[in-house]
Amino acid sequence: EIAKLVEDGRLDVEDVDEKIFERFLKVKSSPDLIINVGDEIPEFLIWQSIYSELYFADISQFRYVDFLRCLRDY
Repeated sequence: EIAKLVEDGRLDVEDVDEKIFERFLKVKSSPDLIINVGDEIPEFLIWQSIYSELYFADISQFRYVDFLRCLRDY
């Protein structure tokens, strides 16, 4: 969305800073815990996950008991 605004001339590329970038994030707050299931590393929440705890679960199906294990480990 930021690139589109710059392309349309409604935003100058020099004006793009941390505050403008944060306005366009889908998730506004930083999560405490991010759970990744499977073997693929996610490319989402990169900006927000800098201080988050990452939990990698090597399972194919995520169940409620797995969620409780994640919380216990956290």
